[in-house]
Amino acid sequence: QVQLVESGGGLVQPGGSLRLSCAASISRSTIKTMAWYRQAPGKQRELVARITGDGSTNYADSVKGRFTCSRDNSNNTLSLRMNSLKPEDTAVYYCYAIISPVDTNSAYQYWGQGTQVTVSS
Repeated sequence: QVQLVESGGGLVQPGGSLRLSCAASISRSTIKTMAWYRQAPGKQRELVARITGDGSTNYADSVKGRFTCSRDNSNNTLSLRMNSLKPEDTAVYYCYAIISPVDTNSAYQYWGQGTQVTVSS
């Protein structure tokens, strides 16, 4: 049973910082790409940042230079450091992972339950 559990959301003032974490519980599997998505009220879910197994990253233009995505493969964790937060960053942030059971060529997508980030004065 795969579980992705996010933590670290909350209320922060504009210009502030937050760090989100995602812990993946897996068994006999390999985590491939991991990513953070977000969904604001009335909007579609969008990619924020993605990181491959070898550490290559890409970011949405709206967060480049402000957000940093990293992962710890030894602990199966994903992090998102968010600086210079803006009201438009307000959204539910979701952890995403592509996970492959060992000794198979299959891969499956998993989502966390989401964590709310609110940027407001």
